[in-house]
Amino acid sequence: MNILILSPGYPAEMPQFTRGLAEVGAKVFGVGDQAPGGLPESVQHHLSGYLPVPSLWDEAAVVDAVRRWPEAARLDGVECLWEPGMLLAARLREALHLPGLSVAETVPFRDKEAMKQVLDRAGLRTPRHIRCASVHACWEAAEKIGYPIIIKPIDGAGSADTYRVDSSDDLRDILPRLRHVPEVSVEEFVDGDEFTFDTVTIAGQVAYYNIAWYRPRPLVARSHEWISPQVIALRHVDQPTLAGGVELGLAVIRALGFQSGFTHMEWYRKADGEVVFGEIGARPPGAHQVDQMNVACDFDVYREWGRAVAFGRFDAQIDRKYNVSNIYKRAHGEGRITQIAGLERIERLYGEHIAWNKLLPVGAPRRNWRNTLVSDGFLMVRHPELATLVKISDDIAENLNLHAE
Repeated sequence: MNILILSPGYPAEMPQFTRGLAEVGAKVFGVGDQAPGGLPESVQHHLSGYLPVPSLWDEAAVVDAVRRWPEAARLDGVECLWEPGMLLAARLREALHLPGLSVAETVPFRDKEAMKQVLDRAGLRTPRHIRCASVHACWEAAEKIGYPIIIKPIDGAGSADTYRVDSSDDLRDILPRLRHVPEVSVEEFVDGDEFTFDTVTIAGQVAYYNIAWYRPRPLVARSHEWISPQVIALRHVDQPTLAGGVELGLAVIRALGFQSGFTHMEWYRKADGEVVFGEIGARPPGAHQVDQMNVACDFDVYREWGRAVAFGRFDAQIDRKYNVSNIYKRAHGEGRITQIAGLERIERLYGEHIAWNKLLPVGAPRRNWRNTLVSDGFLMVRHPELATLVKISDDIAENLNLHAE
């Protein structure tokens, strides 16, 4: 199988997906706006061909360039694991007459209103929602739905430009911050715990799934710099309290007609047990949450995803050994990291449970915490008992501190 992957060298996890495809026997070709020599060495090693383009976001030009590329005639599929490139991947499939999501099938994964309309017709529980393209429409939607509400971009990813609005005064303050967003979805605020439902799917059938628990909810984490967000991949995904989310996730995949690849869904569990859909992407989660899956089950999900999309198989035996937590850290101060306080104690107490230390080193410049969940790095910790893992994660969140100046 000859597979074209969009942007094989960026973002951070893309080289791993490129590797996964190649290691299961696919010939991997890439198209991207990185210079060939600027690709990570591992990507260069695993690619059988690469087409550099001036910009991935000039879709018409990219489609034309790929159609004229001699390697295009050999391609059997097109894969994209990065949210902004999903529609380009669909246009390339249509132009090259290749299987996979079409443009029409991709739109509901990128347009949050179209997404929820499909699920509404399928009888699935979504937050009450209204598409808005003007300030006036937002005021009308807020009045119709009732506070509290959520306002988010129609085609956003993560929690960027997403706000909770509790009153008309809040709405008055927030609307000017959204002037750069052409369309938004005004939605009912659903109060509850937030989880993921991540899958590798083959021909519409889920071959593997992961459930992660956000602590706290992403919207809260993005609102306060002092928070150290946690994402916990759960070991016991078959527990009764999660069954409604699994059932909802499977129904969402059926309703949207997803066939093969990665999906990343977010859903809520209210205090009364009701489960409510949040949103879904036809892609994996970011912020090294795919790596959590590897650590939780001791298998290579990148390879199994590659096997799934290239050959329609998932060969790994899933043995869920651990709960796995990513604790993301945000430095105090601005500038460069000058100190990592508390790490020696954390390593002394929990060293056997630390699977990965990805904290920025002393001397590295701080990242903008509003632009990336990874922020100034993270510790990945695993433990078979959830209560123990939560205790360790909270200790790291509270007592490991990066300082910058």
